[in-house]
Amino acid sequence: MTRTRRAAFAAAALIAAIGLAALGVWQLERRMWKHELVAAVDARIHAAPVAAPGPGAWNAVDAKDDAYRRVIAAGTFRHDRETLVQAVTDRGPGYWVLTPLETPGFTLLVNRGFVPKDRRNPTARTAGNIAGLVTVTGLLRVTEPEGAFLRSNDPAADRWFSRDVAAIAKARGLRNTAPYFVDADATPNPGGYPVGGLTVVRFPDNHMVYALTWFALCALSLFFAWRLWRIRD
Repeated sequence: MTRTRRAAFAAAALIAAIGLAALGVWQLERRMWKHELVAAVDARIHAAPVAAPGPGAWNAVDAKDDAYRRVIAAGTFRHDRETLVQAVTDRGPGYWVLTPLETPGFTLLVNRGFVPKDRRNPTARTAGNIAGLVTVTGLLRVTEPEGAFLRSNDPAADRWFSRDVAAIAKARGLRNTAPYFVDADATPNPGGYPVGGLTVVRFPDNHMVYALTWFALCALSLFFAWRLWRIRD
């Protein structure tokens, strides 16, 4: 290998090392951000509930500042317009039951909880269809547009794989609907179904592993560049 080619390879290795080091630093920054997010969400989950944001605050609702915030709302359920969204939980496969809650001034989509497949039909859980004025406490969740991974919602066939608030509101003819939904807490429903309080709050944190991987590759690139530099003609 000529001196020129060695120099070119060494330069390429140095450039690669710089890029790999930058990726490692980025992962450390992501790790810091993730820890701040987890702390913020943990504080929201355990805070006293606040009123569910009304129309005047909808434009300001976002995942960064509001996801998993404890909220409370009062109104009446429209059980005749519930939507079943396929779900897999610790209790097995089944459905989330999303029911419109008509509150003074707006409609709020509430995920009342999980039902197994044999409780899909509302007639199998009529005791849980609470009538009259109710108060719901739960966690604010951002909408899940379009569908799940590799599975798109099909409103025409009434097949739902994600909690797409806008699409569900349109399919059910709901008006003035909040752009978010609420996961109801574990307060038992009559008859036992739906089962609320099953929100999974989990944030994968593999950033340190990724950072160490990038830094190790950076060190290998630096070693490769050094070895090329040390070779004599």
